Amino acid sequence: MVANELSSQIPEVATASRQHASVTKIVWTIAGSDSGGGAGIQADLATIQDLDCHACTVITTLTAQNSVNVTLVEAVSDAMLLAQLDTLKLDMPPDAIKIGLMANQQQVNQLAKWLKESFAKEADVPIILDPVMVATTGQRLSQAAVDFSPFRGVVNVITPNQSELITLACEVQRQTNQQSLAVPVLDLSQMVSMAQQVSRFFDCHLVAKGGDARWQADKAMDVYVCQHVEGGSIEHNNSVYVLSSERIDTDNNHGSGCMLSSAIACFLAHDYVLHDAVVLAKSYATQGLKHSIKMGKGAGYLAKTGWPSTLNVMPHIVQLTGASRQSVLLDNASIEQQMSQSIHQKLQLSFTRLSLPLEVYPVVSSVSMLVLLLQAGCKTLQLRLKQEISCCDKGIAFKNQQQKILWIEQQVANAIELGRKYNAQLFINDHWQLALKYGAFGVHLGQEDALSADLAALAENNIALGLSSHSYFEILLATQVNPSYIALGHIFATTTKNMPSKPQGISKLAQYCSLLKDHFPTVAIGGITSEKLNDIADTGVDNVAVVRAVTQAHDPVAAFQALNHMWRSLKGLSPIAHSKKLAKSVINSEHYQEAL
Repeated sequence: MVANELSSQIPEVATASRQHASVTKIVWTIAGSDSGGGAGIQADLATIQDLDCHACTVITTLTAQNSVNVTLVEAVSDAMLLAQLDTLKLDMPPDAIKIGLMANQQQVNQLAKWLKESFAKEADVPIILDPVMVATTGQRLSQAAVDFSPFRGVVNVITPNQSELITLACEVQRQTNQQSLAVPVLDLSQMVSMAQQVSRFFDCHLVAKGGDARWQADKAMDVYVCQHVEGGSIEHNNSVYVLSSERIDTDNNHGSGCMLSSAIACFLAHDYVLHDAVVLAKSYATQGLKHSIKMGKGAGYLAKTGWPSTLNVMPHIVQLTGASRQSVLLDNASIEQQMSQSIHQKLQLSFTRLSLPLEVYPVVSSVSMLVLLLQAGCKTLQLRLKQEISCCDKGIAFKNQQQKILWIEQQVANAIELGRKYNAQLFINDHWQLALKYGAFGVHLGQEDALSADLAALAENNIALGLSSHSYFEILLATQVNPSYIALGHIFATTTKNMPSKPQGISKLAQYCSLLKDHFPTVAIGGITSEKLNDIADTGVDNVAVVRAVTQAHDPVAAFQALNHMWRSLKGLSPIAHSKKLAKSVINSEHYQEAL
């Protein structure tokens, strides 16, 4: 039955499918069938189902293969390819699309044209291209060399392995009249350079996989080149990253590329930002390799192990300074030096641990409010004085910028002294230089501020560090400096500050807490009120930071005391029990750092 006939018989099908998609995310896989079940459509189906999405398939190619050989490859007809696409679009529109094996140039041209007409790149349907060229056995799967340039401006992410990256880069150089590289990828510098070239040409993000790069020795390093990422922070966009994981010593890697690209599609369908989708997919593939299965005489298959939930499979992230999507100036020594420095920092930095649980953790914008809460017995607070005058005490007028700076310094100095007087864990937001100068207990920094702060000086002076995070990606960056706690937010909509990220919600908070459990104390922040405490407590988060629920209350002291009492009741923690839990978190965090 053709698409228009189906449409006439079921006029309300599109509306119904949209309602269904809001419950279960739909991921299309446009790829070839692997009769051995290890790669292609079969691997995609298993991955998509394992990651809680519904898979729809558009088969481009039938292959007769097992774990050691491919005996026949046969493309579907043009009519069949289009019929699958049109029929699915009518009834089961996608939340994300993964493209795998294209049998020939005609299929590439046909699919690119159809996607352009059906889904604008700016639409909410991310398209991931895995430019499959050969099977794991080494045999070519397409009928001839395929030019992927029709996908230029159509796909959002490309995920080539080493050999595919070289082929794409050489084709880009040919089409742009550049001098072709005569050597294969042999080091990170060449890998980065090629990844940048391909990303620029296709005008999309790119994840160059390093699993098949044996020159990488004991690490599997992927190069992630990103453009602007919706929901990501400015500092993390338009950048080049190296994502490094333990290299799993196994030959059971059939379908690893299919799994990675399908996993990226699934995580994007679940409304995770691209940075998250990439690191989660890499972690998922690492888990699959660790538990891989040998079925035949050749390469075995990756296990489908469910959502990544442990830190030890997550990659180490290095943002290459001096590199952007437009720059190809880094040599291999520079990249290796940055990798070494990042790993050394992770091993060397160690911040003061919390002496008391944070519990309900008020964030205040004035010393006067700080005094009220300290007098009421609050033992952990944060002073957030921003440079904007509107964020400071009402009634304060400044003649010039210097007067404002001096006023802020005086407020910070007074607050730190008050913290000592009341034996409280007082964190200073942003102003880390003043915290150093006056000997604060702790500093709280956003991810962007942590990039410029002297973290080594803070650690050497035994100053505790809290770091904000708004995604899996930022959580991993936070763990790499071994902070005293990690703040997770914003959980609900908030007017306290403008945020590039969406509210994280309860489900994501629970996933973040599961990842960090027994490694780092966690703090939920953003739009938290007494009505939401019960749901927050159920996620397993250790502590909650509150702003307006206390500072804008009619009686801030009473509001804090009520929130703290409610939180302690919900968590069922006595002071002794909570202190033991805190000590366990410190010990496990130290063990995690040693393992890395």
